[in-house]
Amino acid sequence: MGCGLVIQRADGWVLLCKRLKAPEAGHWNIVGGKVDHMEISAEAARREAEEESGLKIGAIEFLCLSEEIIPADGQHWVSLIYVTRDFSGEPQLTEPDKLSEIGWFDPTDPPQPLSVFSKTAFEALKARV
Repeated sequence: MGCGLVIQRADGWVLLCKRLKAPEAGHWNIVGGKVDHMEISAEAARREAEEESGLKIGAIEFLCLSEEIIPADGQHWVSLIYVTRDFSGEPQLTEPDKLSEIGWFDPTDPPQPLSVFSKTAFEALKARV
């Protein structure tokens, strides 16, 4: 099981990272990862976001469920995706063995290629407005 967190600034831009490893190596993705055994998914999303971005994450809320089958990587993920605007600090590339770039982007004009997880999250964000 996986988790993800859409970190959104007040201007609506979101934090994305470029992945180095499967699933979807070379794609831009929201922060996230695996939920550890006996870990609550919301806490996993917060932990993964802080590990990958160097930000301090505050309150988060559920955004959507993403079930993705990625044939090219032979992977099947069920991920709970959350959203927050409650964070502090400046994002940093804290896991250079997993991510090659990190930055803020307009979710209506994201960088390409964009991960399926991010596409699902951005559709859910759009539906909330």
